[in-house]
Amino acid sequence: MRDRLAEIHDRAAQAVDPDAWHYLSRGAADGLSVSEAEAAWAHWRLRPRVLRDVSRVDTSVELFGSWATPIGVAPTAFHGLLTAEGEVATAAAAQRVGAPMVLSSRSTRLIEDVAAQIDGPWWFQVYLMRDRSITDRLIERAAAAGASAMVLTGDTPYVGYRAPNPAAARPIPLTAEQSLVNVADYLPDDGSDPWESIDQRPDQTLADIDRIARIADLPVIVKGVLRGDDALACLDAGAEGVWVSNHGGRQLDRALPTAVALPEVVRAVGGAAPVLADGGIRSGLDALTALALGAQAVFAGRPVMWGLAADGVDGATEVLGGLTDELRHVMGLAGVNSLAALERSLVAPA
Repeated sequence: MRDRLAEIHDRAAQAVDPDAWHYLSRGAADGLSVSEAEAAWAHWRLRPRVLRDVSRVDTSVELFGSWATPIGVAPTAFHGLLTAEGEVATAAAAQRVGAPMVLSSRSTRLIEDVAAQIDGPWWFQVYLMRDRSITDRLIERAAAAGASAMVLTGDTPYVGYRAPNPAAARPIPLTAEQSLVNVADYLPDDGSDPWESIDQRPDQTLADIDRIARIADLPVIVKGVLRGDDALACLDAGAEGVWVSNHGGRQLDRALPTAVALPEVVRAVGGAAPVLADGGIRSGLDALTALALGAQAVFAGRPVMWGLAADGVDGATEVLGGLTDELRHVMGLAGVNSLAALERSLVAPA
């Protein structure tokens, strides 16, 4: 799948606005975290079991909903940069594959229109905005539209430094209608810059976990956790899951790769709550490694966006389906016929 993803990547790069491609691809500061993400998974080796019945390999998972695959769509902003259908197309692809879909607060399509594409559970990603009431309204709308969990991004008190594209005429090539579609009705009408209201708030705390849970009446998963002690603090504050991620290398450069941070978080949580992961997942082998290390599900961000840019719904479907097919294949080769049969002993450091 890695070679096929490279082909899709190249097609996507040719298909979209160069400014949009720069926005999607760039990382924070020197880009070290972006460059390390993929290679970090290769520092683990597999210890397969032999003579196990793998005539049928089941990739289904129960995780705040029922899914056919543990490989989902990570919350990413502004899908309208890549295709006119935006997040509606991404949701349709997730529906086809039976993959978890996490809709970003920075969607370019209405929450309700995206939800209508999914006959089943989906999650909503929450940014804590400077105008707290806007955050609250989005949470209420997502819950009313059928979200089964809230994913609180906890690593973004403000946006990390990302080098601008010197050739770009616009930082993000979106219309105001696209970028503000879900918040337009809640913005002040005094002519002020709308981003002053919806930018991240730097005074976020662990107390926000319980507040979101009470507004939504849904489980809250905290995304951006790279430390075991932080994972426990989030659970103590009311989170029902933690998500190991360094935000695709777009926030704090030199933050640990997910493949390095995941074991510590899993040990700290000790099975008390689900642990999820994203960051550099480019193959079924990467997914198998993360799941064997203790993640209950893994998520892809940029690869799904590449598929979306290259071929719309069909392209995103190919990425999610291809990763799942490869996961099923390598699970069988490793002597594992279900996610429940995965063990930590399946992986060892290189």
